[in-house]
Order: sequence, then structure tokens, then C-alpha cells
Amino acid sequence: MSTQNPTPPRRRRLALPVLLAGGLGSLILALGLSPTISAFTAQIKNTVDTAGTGTVIMQESNADGSVLCNSTDGGSVSSNTATCATINKYGGSVTMVPGQTVSTDIKIKNTGSAAATGFTLTPGTCAQSNNGTPNGTATNLCSTMTLVVTSGSTTLYSGTLQGFASAVNVLTALGTTSVPAGTTVPFTFAVTLPSTAGNTYAGLQVSQPLTWDFSS
Repeated sequence: MSTQNPTPPRRRRLALPVLLAGGLGSLILALGLSPTISAFTAQIKNTVDTAGTGTVIMQESNADGSVLCNSTDGGSVSSNTATCATINKYGGSVTMVPGQTVSTDIKIKNTGSAAATGFTLTPGTCAQSNNGTPNGTATNLCSTMTLVVTSGSTTLYSGTLQGFASAVNVLTALGTTSVPAGTTVPFTFAVTLPSTAGNTYAGLQVSQPLTWDFSS
């Protein structure tokens, strides 16, 4: 009597790959529907990001600080320029005699919040006029009177008033690059009527405008 192999085992072998494929598909579907996947993350948030402008403001004062002139006196920091007629750098004496020197100390301060990287002193034209009456006949008082401008031990100018005609780079003369905020720079102006001046120079006077400039 012969025996035949049953077929069910073959169907079981075919069913196993189908079962595995179905399980794998379910796993992929489950992962695809997962709302989050864990990961390493890092973040920096900058909350203080600001920019603004500083100010460069000039203040001139006499030796004891009792008289002040500010560059904002002309209106505001928008113009930042003013005329100071209360501090006379040449002393203002109209009774000088031959051989006399009149010295005047002043201070220039940066009262702003930013450094001034440019600082100049620019003279105007020296002019001669009569000082009351009577008057001498000399016409060259500007080229006769002398001026020495110093800051500490540094001489910025030495010569006649007429010869003082070009701007002085104060920073270069002082060997520095800026006037930091809050810094004061002292100056002395010494005007001399030479001892050789005779009667023809009597009753005369000179005037010369001076302009200080900060820049940054």
C-alpha cells in the first residue's frame, strides 16, 4: 500500500513569508504615524541687540572754572556750535607796556560720551585798531606782539600774532590720538609786547578770533 505526502505543510511554508511581510508593513505604518521622533537639539536666543550714538560736546572754561562755554550753547547738540565771548585768550588787557607778558589759562573738556579723535585750534586773521585816544602811528602791531600757546610742557605755537595763521592739530602736537569722554586738556596763552616797542605803538590794540574743533 503506497503513502502520499500531504499538501498542508507546503501551504504553511508559503504562509510564513506572507505573515512576515504583513507584520513588517504594520511596523512601518506604525512608525509613520508616530507623532514625534527623539533627537538632540540646541538653541541660543539673543535678547539684547541694540545700537545707538554717542555725543562729542566741547566745554571751555577759564582757569578757576567760574566761566563756562559749551558747544551746545548755540541751541542744541544738533548744531553743536557756539560763540564764546566771555573767555579772552589774550587776556584782554589794554594797558600793556613794552616788555610785559599777559598769560591766560583755559581748559577744553570733552563733556560728551564719545571720544574726540580730531582736535584742532584754528586762528583767524589778526586785526589792529585804536584803543581810545591818543593813538600811535604804528600799523604793524600784529606782527610785533608775540604769542606762545602751550599745553603742559608742549608748545603748540610760538611767534607773532600775524604769523599765527594756520590750524594747529592739537592731538598730533600732544602725541595722542583722542580726547576721551570726560577728559580735560589745559592751555596757556602768553601774549607779549616786546621791550623794543616805542611810543608809536601806544594807544593801539589787536584782536584775533580763535576756533576750537572736536571731531570723531
